[in-house]
Order: sequence, then structure tokens, then C-alpha cells
Amino acid sequence: GENKAVYDWKPSLDVSQRITTDITAQLTVNTDFAETEVDSRQTNLTRFPVLYPEKRQFFLEGADIFDFGLSLGRSLMPFYSRRIGLYQGKEVPILWGGKVNGKVKKTYFGGLFTQTGAVDSLVSGSKMGVIRIKQNILKESSVGMIATTGDPGALNQAWTTGVDFTYQTSSFGSNKNFLVGAWGMLNNREGLEGDKTAVGFKIDYPNDLWDWFIQYRRVGDAFDPSLGFVSRNGIYSYAGKVDFMPRPDSRLIRQYRFQFSPSLYTDLSHQWESYRVSLTPFNASLESGDRFEFSMQPQGEFLKNSFEISDGVLIEPGGYHFIRNQLEASTASKRAVNGMASYTFGGFYGGRLDQIDLRMNWRIVSVLVLEFMYENNIGSIPAGDFKKELMAMRAALNISSDLNVSVFVQYDNESNTVGSYSRLRWTFAPLGDLFIVYKHNIQ
Repeated sequence: GENKAVYDWKPSLDVSQRITTDITAQLTVNTDFAETEVDSRQTNLTRFPVLYPEKRQFFLEGADIFDFGLSLGRSLMPFYSRRIGLYQGKEVPILWGGKVNGKVKKTYFGGLFTQTGAVDSLVSGSKMGVIRIKQNILKESSVGMIATTGDPGALNQAWTTGVDFTYQTSSFGSNKNFLVGAWGMLNNREGLEGDKTAVGFKIDYPNDLWDWFIQYRRVGDAFDPSLGFVSRNGIYSYAGKVDFMPRPDSRLIRQYRFQFSPSLYTDLSHQWESYRVSLTPFNASLESGDRFEFSMQPQGEFLKNSFEISDGVLIEPGGYHFIRNQLEASTASKRAVNGMASYTFGGFYGGRLDQIDLRMNWRIVSVLVLEFMYENNIGSIPAGDFKKELMAMRAALNISSDLNVSVFVQYDNESNTVGSYSRLRWTFAPLGDLFIVYKHNIQ
């Protein structure tokens, strides 16, 4: 018979309402994320999960209110919005969601609540929510709390709660920045056994000539927040950094940066698991905006279990020590053609690994921008040889402020697929957008 096109009609609704000048509320029903660009593929050469950034508009708006702890960064988050509507790499329908965020006097707050639907044989529907409150105290400091409820796999008694305090001043020693942050978290859900707490502190002095910090964390072996992200648990971590960044009296060089940055991870019985020392003997930013750097990283991993770094390449348990070196150059973004190139080489788990990373942006005319990205990791280690390659290209044509077209194509040799994502966006009225989206994968 002839092939008939199949149409799937799914009306959805998004409403955004400003309640006061400082408070906004959003409602979404049968949320459609079709206009959200696909994820940029990432290469992982570690035994830990990688974090993919949130790109969906409903979750992005006002998302910074949910940031927790002094520059906790991407390795430990009590709330990671991609837990909602995604489960084991599959999309889960969001039946409805509500969100409110804003401030009253010196109190900032944010709340988000969603109901997801079931996906056959994968997961049942789940109610999930998060509340964040942050109170500004003293001149520039804050104290806050966060709480989440629910689990993407619909497990019972799932909650996470945390408190954080950040002391901040920009008049330390008359005109310097100085910050001290401390935080603590606790989580729970059925089937989670062990130490469910995480605590940490950081002392930070981020200034122009000297920029340093010291940081401590302890993450329990059962700290695994249902709606959060934690790259590794069951650890003590100690880290620090000293940057010395003089500005020479030179017409060519704007600023040097010399860096020393050690870190150490141990398990909860203080047995070492990883260490790394990052040394930058040369980094120069030129007056033109271009930058050159050479750095080296002596590092070590103590593997308790074997880990598969690539298909069929299994690294055996034991202690490994090696040194990685990196050469990097980047050009000023004001140039019509600009980008970054880096070459990392040296030891790796008893063998060697060469990594090439190239990125280029090309403004052909003011309305047309091309981006290219290429990454190749070539490893030759006792466990076996491997190659991880990644390519991506994005073209954006901004015909007018109301009409733009973008195409994003990427390939990697692990999935061995070429994926493309094309989108036309037409803002035909102040309150209306038309999206036409086309996705395609080729094996």
C-alpha cells in the first residue's frame, strides 16, 4: 500500500503573567518542547556522568533563583531541572506545570511544580516540585533554603532539603572582593541506604591581581538527590586555586595569568581516589583580545573497579599516575572569523592520549553566522586503542528581528549517527510566534 503521513494532534498551552513588577507566574499544559534545540553531544573520558545544560524555555526563565551554595558549580546541584520531563534518556510528557518567582523587599523566592505522565513500561506519572527562598542580609550577603519533593521514577518518600549561607563583601581591605560560603543538604527516598548528607564550605578572594580560593566538601555515599545532580558521592574533596595576574606595561600584552590549582578526592575512609594539580606557567591575553596558554596537569586515579572508557576498552583497577599537557590559543570575538584551538597530550592510564579541540565562528555577513566544532580523542593505552570523534556545525540566518532560521548538524563516531535539527521562527505579532521544526537522524 501507499505510505500515508501520520499526524499527531497535541494542543498545548503556555501562559506567563506578571503579578507585580517583581513577581512572575507561569503555567504550562501539555508542554511542547519541539522548539528546544537538541543537546550538543559531549565526549566523556571519565567514569562519572556528564551534565547537559537545560535548554527548555519554561525551566530557563528565572532559573538562577534555584542556584544553591557559593559557586557550587555543575558537579553538585540539589535541583537540576532536566530531571523533569526526561527519564533514562527518554522524553516524558509534562501534563501540566506551574511556576512562580520573584522578590518581596529583600526576600527572593521561586517555586516550581509539575505533573508528568506515564510512559509505557518505562515509568509511571510523577508529581515533582521545588521551593527556594533566599534572604538578603547585611549589605551583600544572603542566607537561604531549598526543598524538593518527588522523583522522576515515581519512587516514594523522595525529598531533598538544604540550607546555604554566603557572606560577601566588595570592600574587603578597602576595595577587594571577599566571600565565605557554607551549605548543608540532606536527601531521602525509598531504597536509599547509607549516609544521606552533604556539607561544604568555600573561602574565595576573586580579584584582578590575585584570585584564590580554598574549598572543602563531604558528600555521603547515599547522597543522590532525586531532582538533583551529583557527579560523585561517597567522597571528601579538597580543592584550591591561586591565580597571579599582573598587567605589564606593554603595548602588546594586556595581562598574564599564572595558576596553581590542586585538588584531591578521597573516599569516606580517607583512601585517595583522584588528585590533580593544574599548573599554568604561561598564559597571556593580548591587547588585541587574543590569548595563548600552556599548562600541565599531573594527575592520578585510583580505580576500585574496572571502567569501560570506550566500547570494549576496559581499564583495570589499580593506581594510575600521569601528566597531561595542554597548548591553547583563542582569538578575539570581535573578529569576523574567531575561535579556539587546543591540543592536549601526554600520559593516560599507562599509555597516551592525544586530544584536539577546534571551535570556529564565522560572521559571513551581519545576518549570517556559521559555527564549527571538531573534537578528536585518540587513545593508545594497555587496555586497548580507542578514538572518540565529534563534529558539529550550526548556521544561523537572522533575516530580520522577527524572522530567523537555524540549522544544527552533528556527528559522533560512538553513536555513529548524523543528527540534524532545523528551526524557523517567525514572530508574526507581539504575542505570537510560529515555529517550524524538522529533526532528522541518519545511521
